[in-house]
Order: sequence, then structure tokens, then C-alpha cells
Amino acid sequence: MKFNTKTIHGGQKHDPAYGAVMPPIYQTSTYAQSTPGGHKGFEYSRTHNPTRQALENAFASIENGEYGLAFGSGLAAIDAVMKLLKPGDEVISTNDLYGGTYRLFTSIFKNFGIKFNFIGMQNASNIEDYITENTKIIWVETPTNPMMNIIDIKATAEIAKKHNVLLAVDNTFATPYLQQPLDLGADLVMHSATKYIGGHSDLVMGALIVKDKELADKLYFIQNASGAVCGPQDSFLALRGIKTLHVRMQRHCENGRAVAEYLQSHPKIEKVYWPGFESHPNHEIAKAQMKDFGGMISFVTKGNDYNEAIKIVENLKVFTLAESLGGVESLCGHPASMTHASIPKEEREKTGVVDSLIRLSVGIEDEEDLINDLKQAIG
Repeated sequence: MKFNTKTIHGGQKHDPAYGAVMPPIYQTSTYAQSTPGGHKGFEYSRTHNPTRQALENAFASIENGEYGLAFGSGLAAIDAVMKLLKPGDEVISTNDLYGGTYRLFTSIFKNFGIKFNFIGMQNASNIEDYITENTKIIWVETPTNPMMNIIDIKATAEIAKKHNVLLAVDNTFATPYLQQPLDLGADLVMHSATKYIGGHSDLVMGALIVKDKELADKLYFIQNASGAVCGPQDSFLALRGIKTLHVRMQRHCENGRAVAEYLQSHPKIEKVYWPGFESHPNHEIAKAQMKDFGGMISFVTKGNDYNEAIKIVENLKVFTLAESLGGVESLCGHPASMTHASIPKEEREKTGVVDSLIRLSVGIEDEEDLINDLKQAIG
């Protein structure tokens, strides 16, 4: 089954009760049993729910995995992965990553004796210098948030396997439409399904997808024992979003290219971060592991002027100044004061997240309206 068909049919069955084409919203916490332990596969909705199960099957299908898990948020999904570890274990993570992930690692799990090494991974060979006998996970974002760095998943997977280390990839920015890390050798894929998978800015959710049953069983146990699951209503909305993922991503990519090229040609813009440019340091790797280059773009104005950046984001009309990304509507953000505010200024700026950086999530509106909006805001 090809990807575009999988988004609609992958892992899905018509509801057995009445043949409903869309899985119904099973808004229930518990299920009748004919005798103690005698049930129809569902006993309590923290453990299993038919709507969530349909979604988890869809997650597995679109990422070419075998097992999918749905959580109450992307951070809840990452939290579950970190609970695979014990005190003394080590994680190698890219140094340019979502601020919430950084906060979870450094403010929560570091206190439980987990050591984190934040390094540049644009050259995958750098990773081996940090692997020790205690290294258990390599955590990768690609493209990274917000600097749009590209990490070679296949090369990183080879290093991970050589040292018997799990490779986890945050695939939120690319989505499975553009990139499928499990096929490139990753052990685990994470999504903030709040973003492109949901696609309509109306839910908060996380996802994990794996191929290995032993790893899946460990994660299912953590999911049930910790209880950070999503509800059936959000599961239904995410299923609906998946059905249009492929057509939305086509437009996100088309508009993203148009906006990136406009910004690159603008005399007031100093630098545009987008992996589709041939000048991008890892453009060839992006071409090899991605189907297209997505709708996420970051840029800085000439003079690196904080006040100018704030003026631009406040003056945009079609782009909405808001947290998050990946919805049908275009959003703009100021990472230093919004999504990455939890990262200390000195650490942020080492990776390029300066106070003048603006991040765009390019939506599916008419590209001319988006460019005209940037034109009037930048001047």
C-alpha cells in the first residue's frame, strides 16, 4: 500500500458494530465483562480504548512500523522513552532541539541521575566521541527546531547499532510523508502529533512508533503504568487529520519553497534557514532522506536587531503570532521568548537561536497572500 493510501486506510477496519467508516468515539472509561476477566479485548480506557487503538494502528502504518502508541502530548511520549533508562545511563542529544525537550531532559531526568550530552550532529561521526559504556539512547531531531539543521539518520543508525545504542528520532517537522526514520535504521520515532499529524491546531498529542516487539512491550507497559494517554475525542481528531496529511504536506512544501525563496531575495533579510537551499550545509543529505523540504523556515534580519524582529512578528496579519506549528494556518514565532525560552540564553545562542530569530510555520493558504503579508510586515 502506497503512503497516500495508507493515510486513509492504513491499519484501519470498519467498525464491527454498524460498519461505520470512521472509527467511532468510544467515550467510555470502562467496559462490561461477562465474568471476571471475560471481556472483548477492552477493560479500562487507560489501558486500551478502541478509538485510540485505531489511531495507534494508523501511526504504525504511516511510519512503516509495527507498533504505535498515542500519548497526551509530545512531551509525554518523550517522557515514556526516558523511563526506559535508569540512574547512571547516558543520552546523546542534538544541541539544537525543541526547548520543551531540553527542559524535560535537564530539569526532570537529570535529577534522576541520567546524564545528557548535547552536541552538534550535522557531522554524524562526531557522535562516536561521546559514546560510553553507559550510553543508551541517541536522541535526534531532523530537521531541528528551530535552526533547520539536517542530521544523517542512516549514518547515525549505523553508529548506534555498532555500539548497541537505541536511536530515537523526533520526526515532527518532517512528518512520515517526507521522511521515515525506521526505514533508515532508527529504532524509535516520536511525533508531537499536535503539529502536522493533527494538522488543524485543535488537539495536543504525542506518538511513538517502533518495529521491535520487545521495545514496544516495554513502552506499552510504561504507557499504561504512567497513564499519560490521550482521550478518545483527540484520537478521533488525529485520525481525521492523518487522512489529509499527504495533501496538506504537498501544499506546505509548495508554499514553504515560495516563502523561503522570497525571504532569501529580500534585501533586509540576513539569513534564511531552510534545507531546500543548495547552500544549506546538509542539503544533499536532506535530498537523500526526505521527499521534499517542508514548510518550516527560520530567518534573521540584517543587523540582528531584536526590536526589528518583534516589530515584524507583531505586524504580520495572515501569519498568526502563536506557539506551535504544523496547522493549516500559517504561524510565526519568536523562539528566544516563546518555544525556546526554557533554554538559557548562552546555550541558545551557541546554536544560532539569537534574539532576532523568527520561525515560520508556513500554512496552506494562497502563497501570494503569504508573501504579501511578509512584504508589508518587513517593509
